[in-house]
Amino acid sequence: MPSETVTLQIPEIIYTRLVNTARATHRPLEEIILRVLQIGSPPAWDDIPSEFQAEVASLDKLDDDSLWQIARANKTANDMERYNVLLEGNSNGTLSQEERLELMALRHEMDSFMLCKAQASVLLRWRGHNVQAR
Repeated sequence: MPSETVTLQIPEIIYTRLVNTARATHRPLEEIILRVLQIGSPPAWDDIPSEFQAEVASLDKLDDDSLWQIARANKTANDMERYNVLLEGNSNGTLSQEERLELMALRHEMDSFMLCKAQASVLLRWRGHNVQAR
């Protein structure tokens, strides 16, 4: 198939994401750019709350094995049980100040955990892997 050469100026943030993906996947930048043209750009993270953006954005630099570990990760039964106990106590209005602070911290941790799992899965799919929900 014949090919054409194109010179194109792109925003630095897009270029950086493409370079990070090329490095993480050990593929040439040209191959990554061609993939973008074929299926679209890597999934965005700029529409999530700003407090989580840096952590989610850092996933771009990870190799596929690391992304799979994140995508398949689960919280322990103890973590989930404690979170549910605190949520129930919050609903009933029976939490102490210390427990309210613990719930806030756990909620933030759970939000971060789920956002990273979702982004890791989307990045893997974008990179060409078959990612199916369990």
